[in-house]
Amino acid sequence: MKVQGKTIVVTGGGSGMGRELTLLLLQKGAQVAAVDINEATLKETAALAGERQSRLSIHILNITDRDAALKFPEAVIGAHGAVDGLINNAGIIQRFVKINDLDFKEMERVFSVNFWGMVNMSKAFLPHLLKRPEAHIVNTSSMGGFLPVPGQTAYGASKAAVKLFTEGLYSELLSTNVHVTAVFPGAIATNIVVNSGVDMGTAASSANQSKIKMTLPAGAAKIILDGIEKNKFHILVGSDAKMMDFLTRLMPERAAKIIYSQMRSLLPE
Repeated sequence: MKVQGKTIVVTGGGSGMGRELTLLLLQKGAQVAAVDINEATLKETAALAGERQSRLSIHILNITDRDAALKFPEAVIGAHGAVDGLINNAGIIQRFVKINDLDFKEMERVFSVNFWGMVNMSKAFLPHLLKRPEAHIVNTSSMGGFLPVPGQTAYGASKAAVKLFTEGLYSELLSTNVHVTAVFPGAIATNIVVNSGVDMGTAASSANQSKIKMTLPAGAAKIILDGIEKNKFHILVGSDAKMMDFLTRLMPERAAKIIYSQMRSLLPE
């Protein structure tokens, strides 16, 4: 779906990939409804939009609040007249610890945002998207959604759920006007750790900064929008995601062991 002239909702629009997606969509001539739980960062995104702010609306929303999410399309349609696309980008990670050391409340919070928040928004907007001449739903999974990452097992499980939900939705909507795409970012240089409210630990933070080659958010946004405009089924973001996707399909056990060897020193004993 070409985005020019379309109205697109972007969750997590206050920072990182969500902010860059918002700004690039505006640059490409789309109208954007940027959504975030953080009002201050949303206003920063709006300021960065400059003269394109006339095509941008910002909305404070907790996507885990199902009632609020289900009512939210009214606000978007009220601001823009219609809605043509939804990019479910918002997400959080867990503390960098093994499942044995992660309590149920933390795991439930990760699933609440990453999976149920995405489901809430998809269910809210799908009836409206089905009425459009052409529409698109884009759900952000993760490289961790197809590859086990020790210390991020609950996060990975939530993103695997996003993957299968998105692929199922794709199949259900094949005969409709709504395209569906799953996005699999590798390591992206965002502030997701801060936004998630977790402590990754000194070792993990240092390793992430020094050893892992990260894709910049602006580059990730370009890859994602290029994929959207080509109606891609899957979008892999970053050389790490592409390489591990290949290895996982070819040698899944070997791929798991490679990641374990890279991550084991970062895990608390």
